[in-house]
Amino acid sequence: MLLERFPQLTINVVGHHTKVEPYIADIDVLMCFSPPMADHVVRDAPKLKWIQALGTGVDNIVDLPSLGKEVVVTNVRGIHGAPVSEATIAYMLSLARDLPRSVHAQDRSAWERRPAQLLAGKTVGILGVGLIAEYLAPLCKAFGMTVVGITGSPRPTPGFDRMVKREDLIAVAPELDFLVALIPMSAETHNIVGAKVFTAMKPTAYLVNVARGGVVDEEALVKALESGEIAGAALDVFSQEPLPTESSLWKTKGITLFPHLGGYSEGYETRAMPTLAGNMAKYLAGDLKNMINIVRSPASWQ
Repeated sequence: MLLERFPQLTINVVGHHTKVEPYIADIDVLMCFSPPMADHVVRDAPKLKWIQALGTGVDNIVDLPSLGKEVVVTNVRGIHGAPVSEATIAYMLSLARDLPRSVHAQDRSAWERRPAQLLAGKTVGILGVGLIAEYLAPLCKAFGMTVVGITGSPRPTPGFDRMVKREDLIAVAPELDFLVALIPMSAETHNIVGAKVFTAMKPTAYLVNVARGGVVDEEALVKALESGEIAGAALDVFSQEPLPTESSLWKTKGITLFPHLGGYSEGYETRAMPTLAGNMAKYLAGDLKNMINIVRSPASWQ
């Protein structure tokens, strides 16, 4: 699509950071998702001027040690409300109805029936209130849930019954039947969902992480599940992706794992293209300051 609009471009596509070597020294622009990025990509790109993240998260891009001070970074924001919210609802329903148990029973040709838990009447806390949370909250309300926003900037928002400050996460945790992590990853939010939060949660409560792996202390989560501090978890994101085969998360009882599928949905390229093409037009015109979704400005702009 970009070549159709900008035929003057030379675009090289690689599937992994280990395959950039033939091209990286000559690139001016890099478009990439953040989880699979590696420092050598920016280290070996002396001409790099602009990185367009293909998702919302820019951790593992803006914090790369070798990222040049004059490189501008933009992201794709505002297109993940529907896919991530639908994934979150699916994960909550899967936990409430223990759908993996039915799949395992089918594998054994076993006819097993059990009463399902409902979302109706339950309380969900959404940690991180941005555009995705604003889409998700009304969906939770439609299921008859009480919705609590947990945010650094509490404000009245449609779909939420109330808001609490982020520093009150542990205080509100005992009220929650579901805790949904949607908060961006940063030094401030690293492992924000940790042992103290799990201890405060109900033993019947569930965690859903559709934010970034680093916001949940995975070691503490394993201990919380093994000790019965919480009932289960659905993880869509991980501190290391792809999740290593030796990770204890694969074998922990009560966890359902998804390989970062939350925002990955049909039509993604079409929804992202207006941002990519618009910013490319600005870049080629030398008008970098008017690109949209700038999340990291060059040092010389300060």
